[in-house]
Amino acid sequence: MPRPAEEVDGTAPASRPARDPAPAVTRALGILTLLADAEGKPLSLSEISRGLGLAKSSCANLCQALEDGGMIRRVTEGFALGRRTAELGGAFAVQFNQIREFFGLVAASPTLHTEVVQIAMLDGADALYLARHEGRAPYRFGTPLGSRLPAVFTAAGNALLCGLDEEELERCVGSVLPARSSIDGLELTLEGLRGRLQETRERGYAVDEGHSITGLCGVAVPLPAWSPGDPPLAMGAALPADQADAARIAATGTALREVAARLENPWRARTARG
Repeated sequence: MPRPAEEVDGTAPASRPARDPAPAVTRALGILTLLADAEGKPLSLSEISRGLGLAKSSCANLCQALEDGGMIRRVTEGFALGRRTAELGGAFAVQFNQIREFFGLVAASPTLHTEVVQIAMLDGADALYLARHEGRAPYRFGTPLGSRLPAVFTAAGNALLCGLDEEELERCVGSVLPARSSIDGLELTLEGLRGRLQETRERGYAVDEGHSITGLCGVAVPLPAWSPGDPPLAMGAALPADQADAARIAATGTALREVAARLENPWRARTARG
């Protein structure tokens, strides 16, 4: 009787690389990731081929299929993300009850309706921005939808990190700390981050004094998950730094907390109180 392969070569099955069940899908996802990481710069077929380590002919076939599906588009310089990716991103965001209710509540807030207000979720060590109320002020600050910023520096990121216990916090951001802000040279250690998060809990909202985006002050609060399958979210406002005095920051933080309270699942709130 033939012996099992692991007895022949001495390699246990668990130590072998897992077989990719759908290599074409994996490579297509790789193309989308490369284009997303390019931050709006189109990539040529040669650049995509080198980035994935694949033959140009294989990349050409994958790009054609993605283009046919609207996931990417062909431009003069090569390929860029297509409109279908925006549609899927929007569909992902609106599946959460809080995001569906967010726009109406912010528009009705006397303090927030003129501000840029955004919702973000934690993705690894980054804050990923999912929804945006534009406001009616004559400035347009904030972060484009789908963008990521280091959670350790942003107000929304700090609001999200406040919900992690010590072990989760170290696992989430321990590998990226100490980190130095590219804006003003702020260096942040894990111990320093713990202090910032404790200040956030005591104050009731997080504040980014301009460490993530030049000229911007962020104020944010956490949004507990609506249902067990939903991710924790954070809601934050972007204020011009030269107009963000202590009184305006406090008023914005209070208004965000008021909207957040109305975005809490009433059934879960009653359960917690009971």
